[in-house]
Amino acid sequence: MVTMRVLAVIPARGGSKSVPYKNIASVGGKPLLAWTILTAQRCSILDRIIVSTDDIAIAETAQAWGAEVPFMRPLELARDDTPGIEPILHAVNWLARYENYWPDYVLVLQPTSPLRTTEDIERAIQLAMERDADSVVSVSLAHQHPYWAKRITSDGHLVDFIPLDRHYVRRQDLPAAYVLNGAIYLARRQVLVEKQSWYTARTYAYIMPLERSLDIDTPWDLYLADLILEDRMRA
Repeated sequence: MVTMRVLAVIPARGGSKSVPYKNIASVGGKPLLAWTILTAQRCSILDRIIVSTDDIAIAETAQAWGAEVPFMRPLELARDDTPGIEPILHAVNWLARYENYWPDYVLVLQPTSPLRTTEDIERAIQLAMERDADSVVSVSLAHQHPYWAKRITSDGHLVDFIPLDRHYVRRQDLPAAYVLNGAIYLARRQVLVEKQSWYTARTYAYIMPLERSLDIDTPWDLYLADLILEDRMRA
């Protein structure tokens, strides 16, 4: 596994409507971005750790905490409607063109998942190697099971969101359901470039517990992360 070159890309654009400058907001006494950089730095498997950003302040923060910022992301790849994979493909192609750098695997670590651990990263990479996977994506058990989801009709009736042929009364009887938690996306560089997707017939799931699966999207999420990380530092 040590012979494989794994590039870690941390996407951190400047725009954020829900939480302004979310990626460098103070969480647990550090910029949010710093938690992901520090976690990645403790992973000896990673060959390089770069941050893709369109924002000078974020770039300076990333460099201050030890990550590379080899380029500034084009503004057209930092819009609200930019597909998440586009900045990653840009990073991979830029490094190939300007630095002749061709990693075996590309690992994406979103800064909005500060509770993932170095062990999570290492286990996901190990899973990819053991299964000869095209990709590995992190998931966690669904907090609210989709079988219990409802929708409201135009005339106000409450009905099942997913029509079922049987109804479950106990949570223990429900089939396990998993959701993407946003913490880890890992793929072979060649597969990622050719398929432009994280998903193939050889995509495997790396399961993470709910307590490490917080994905920060709102001020409330940021508040929870701050409490959790402050508590970790006191432990």
